Amino acid sequence: MPKKKIVVLTGAGISAESGLKTFRDSDGLWEGYNIEDVATPRAWKKNPQLVLDFYNMRRKNVLEASPNAAHTGLAELEKKFDVHIITQNIDDLHERGGSTKVLHLHGEILKMRSERNEELIYDIRGDIKWNDRAEDGAQLRPHIVWFEEPVPKIEEAIPIVYSADIFIVVGTSLVVYPAAGLVNYTAFDVPKYIIDKKIPYVSSLSNLTVIEKPATEGVKELLKILMK
Repeated sequence: MPKKKIVVLTGAGISAESGLKTFRDSDGLWEGYNIEDVATPRAWKKNPQLVLDFYNMRRKNVLEASPNAAHTGLAELEKKFDVHIITQNIDDLHERGGSTKVLHLHGEILKMRSERNEELIYDIRGDIKWNDRAEDGAQLRPHIVWFEEPVPKIEEAIPIVYSADIFIVVGTSLVVYPAAGLVNYTAFDVPKYIIDKKIPYVSSLSNLTVIEKPATEGVKELLKILMK
C-alpha cells in the first residue's frame, strides 16, 4: 500500500530556533536593514555591493547554523509517510535535517546565478564579489527571489499541495503571497495542521488542528499525533 502523502509548508519561524533571524517580528527590518534596501530588484540596481554584502553575511549565518528538532522531526515523518517540504526559507536546514524532497519557493542562499539568465545557477559557499561573472558574462547575484519578483516555483508547488493527504504549515504567518495562497489548493476534507507561536486568522480552513507553539515544540506534538 502506498504511503500517505504529507505536504509541509514552512517559513521563517522554523529556522528562527536555529538562530536565523526573521524580519516579520521586527517592523520590516531584517538584521537592521530595510527590506527595500537589500531585497528588491531596485536595491540591486541602486547599490549592488550592499546587496551582495547583506547576502554574503546571510550565507555565513546559514553555514554556521544547525538544523533544530523541528527540521529533524519533519524528516522523521518520512519513515511512515511520503513527505514533501515546500519552504519559503532560503537556508538548507531541511536538507541537513534529513528531508529528501524539498522545494525552495524563494531561492537558495547557497546558490548564485547570472543576473541575465535565471537558468545559469552555481553552488556557492563563500562570498559573491562584484565583477564575479557567470559564463554568459553577466554579474552573478544571489539565487534568491526578491520582493517584487515573480515566484516561478509556485507553479511546481501547486500540484504537490493539491495531491496532499495531510497538509501541515510550520512557522509561517501565511501573509507572504503567493506562498500563503497554497493552503487554498488543499481538498476540503484533508486534515490540516498549523504550528506557529502566533497563529494567524485561519477560520476559513476546514478540518484544522491548531498547535500554537514554537516550531520545535509544535513538531514534537505533531509527531505524537501522526506517528502513533
